[in-house]
Amino acid sequence: MTRALRTFRVHPSLPEPLLPLADLAANLRWSWDPEARELFRWADPEAWDAVDGNPTALLGVLSDARMSELAQDARFVGRLEEVHGALRTELTRPAWVQRQRPANPKVAYFSPEFGITTVMPTYSGGLGVLAGDHLKAASDLGLDMVGVGLLYRHGYFRQHLDADGWQQEQYPDLNPLELPLRRLERDGEPALVEVPMGPVTALAQVWIAQVGRVPLLLLDTEVPGNAPAERAVTDRLYGGDTEHRLRQELVLGIGGVRALRAAVSVGELDASPEVFHSNEGHAGFLGLERVRERVAEGLTFAEAVEAARSTTLFTTHTPVAAGIDKFPRDLIERYFGDLVAGYGTDVNGLMELGRLGEEHGIFNMAAMGMRLSAHANGVSELHGTVARQMFQSLWPDLPPQEVPVDAVTNGVHAATWIGPEQRDLYARYLAPNWPRNPDAWEAADQIPDEVLWRTRARARERLVAEVRDRVRDQVVRHGASGGSLNWIDELLDPEALTIGFARRFATYKRGALLLRQPERLKALLTDPDRPVQLVFAGKSHPKDDSGKGIIRELVHLAASDPLLQRRMVFVEDYDMDLAATLYAGCDVWLNTPRRPFEACGTSGEKALLNGSLHCSVLDGWWDELYDPAAGFAIGGRGQVDDPEQQDAADAEALFELLERTVVPRFYDRTESPLPTRWLEMIRRSLVDLGPHVLASKMVRRYAVEHYEPLAQRSQDLLARSAKPARELAAWKAKVHAAWPQVRVAEVEVDDATAAKGEHRPVSAVVELADLTPDEVIVEALHGPVGADGHLTEHHVLTLERQGAAGDGAHRYGGSVTCAYAGEDGVTVRVRPFHQRLRDPAELGLAAWPDLEGEPHP
Repeated sequence: MTRALRTFRVHPSLPEPLLPLADLAANLRWSWDPEARELFRWADPEAWDAVDGNPTALLGVLSDARMSELAQDARFVGRLEEVHGALRTELTRPAWVQRQRPANPKVAYFSPEFGITTVMPTYSGGLGVLAGDHLKAASDLGLDMVGVGLLYRHGYFRQHLDADGWQQEQYPDLNPLELPLRRLERDGEPALVEVPMGPVTALAQVWIAQVGRVPLLLLDTEVPGNAPAERAVTDRLYGGDTEHRLRQELVLGIGGVRALRAAVSVGELDASPEVFHSNEGHAGFLGLERVRERVAEGLTFAEAVEAARSTTLFTTHTPVAAGIDKFPRDLIERYFGDLVAGYGTDVNGLMELGRLGEEHGIFNMAAMGMRLSAHANGVSELHGTVARQMFQSLWPDLPPQEVPVDAVTNGVHAATWIGPEQRDLYARYLAPNWPRNPDAWEAADQIPDEVLWRTRARARERLVAEVRDRVRDQVVRHGASGGSLNWIDELLDPEALTIGFARRFATYKRGALLLRQPERLKALLTDPDRPVQLVFAGKSHPKDDSGKGIIRELVHLAASDPLLQRRMVFVEDYDMDLAATLYAGCDVWLNTPRRPFEACGTSGEKALLNGSLHCSVLDGWWDELYDPAAGFAIGGRGQVDDPEQQDAADAEALFELLERTVVPRFYDRTESPLPTRWLEMIRRSLVDLGPHVLASKMVRRYAVEHYEPLAQRSQDLLARSAKPARELAAWKAKVHAAWPQVRVAEVEVDDATAAKGEHRPVSAVVELADLTPDEVIVEALHGPVGADGHLTEHHVLTLERQGAAGDGAHRYGGSVTCAYAGEDGVTVRVRPFHQRLRDPAELGLAAWPDLEGEPHP
């Protein structure tokens, strides 16, 4: 094939009445606006299917004759004007922020992947889809946000299974000019940003995707001025080796900040962001670039770190250390050796930013993310607990429950994920703004049984039809034809209980848990009176042969028996479109991770909003929201150390649950021709749980609890040429220097038996070295004591200074309340205090009484 020497963009020439189509195509709001998508389908149904639902590509293939015909069709033009007017109204109306919040700081949201639509395969799974939902909800709520990510020229892989059921990967070739993107330009030329990469400098161009009100900047190194190695940096999502991943993260973090600055300089953005949100550690180098900017303004390294972190939120999504990006020192030296002087430090100082615990010589991106952020959070309450334990070594003097990592439970964008059947139902029974209004869901309690059942049946029928079409394509590709395809017409029963399991196939997600007891599984699937059917989908990482092996196990079992083949299916090439069909059509959404390795698990939230009942291990969001009246729990919260033993126990619990509860309840018709108890569970799920899994609730929490406070704090610290930040950095240096000499010298508390409710005085003598009493807080921790002598839970009482205690020491005192019967305990600690700290835990320092060599806390 002949390669073009130069390329340029050719815009479709739309007749004037059709010009609004270009506006609709250019804004990705069409991805969650069914009326816009129907309008594009109306323009040319066959072409719409041929371009896989890509409006930009559709406008490029519409014939002149068809455009002329549409321009003269009064009905089409009238509908176009209505849909276009709705878009303009949505983009300009006063939203939640404008109506209810005192401030709307500009937030830059960085993520390595964004799942907005299948048309743009810049996502692999949950992290990217969550990022896409975050931007969509921010647009709905009127937040001033800009997304920053990468445009991968080969996206994430398309999945195909060979005849043996083994996953094969095929990477698409993406042309940005055929996607709903426009290039950031300066004076008619691409506005390029420079990204340092060791001995060379790579160039990145910036593409803009408009997500409702929110612009999304996507960087791409496929630039003529780059050498082949640099052009390939943004080739594939999660492709390549460790060094390739580092190079991608340099583009995302350093290049992303520079792309924001370029967008401001050319007038694409009206102002620079006030808050930076790093969605996982992949974008962590954004903090280093902002440190460099501050050092260039005259700050020291420590001062620049204080200034940069004051504006940053870090969200961790992984509950396992193996899921964190880590780089060896030699790579850091190679890529940052010439840059560290610009940060005001050396390689040792840089490595310290990325050190986690005793991992010397390893640069941990999550550790750097935590150190360069003023706020940090996990993505469910349980994950917050796990994250506090994972990262306790960054705050070694504090007990895990006081590690300053909060939790904001992930939510999902209802307008994107709710299927057409359920959407029509909600339009009839819920308030008009139900996709983003938690209060609207209470009305789901009024949906009649017969209406709800009919809606669920239609969604299940659509799922069956879609699966049959996809499976037919799969087997034809493997050479089947004619009569050998007849069985597909009997694949799945539109009236049978349908259980869905669709997610990334990693070993901890245990996609083969049901295969541990194959005879019981076969009995469930082939029961003539109460049949169950299973639909599996999901990709395994290209380098994860264990995950690929699980997929092959499922395929082999289904193929082993003609009856099973009709009741159990693996659908290849899982993407956002297939996911939406499964969420809408499954009766039960199955989730079987090893607890507590599921950070959140948003697929179950999407299914829930469609009327599917969640059946899951008590992990992620289900651990905090599980209600036996609204879903099913597999096992309990107890865990054993042996994974094999845990898997066996959970498999047994799952079969017991299916056989004794789930299947009988779905087929129970004792009170009515309909499964009334099942339908009541759906209503309870929608009413009681639905409001809690909306992305609008999640983003509201981020705005109120993180974005607004960060913006206010950064304004305070960065005022007067960052003088407060410089003073705070100096104070922290003073505290760290003095802290080895700070000690709790003496604690006095009466240990005689007390009555519950009695007040007991506590007195302590503390030595503060070069610190003053105004620079510390002295606290008594008290509560019930466990068998190991540790407080099982505790209350904190701030003690008051009562005077000098000689030799420069200070006496503090107070009174604790004996709130528990049984063995009670008290201890005392000293922590640094400064009015500009978000929390005394920020420095991770605490001085405790000497316990004869035993560690604290």
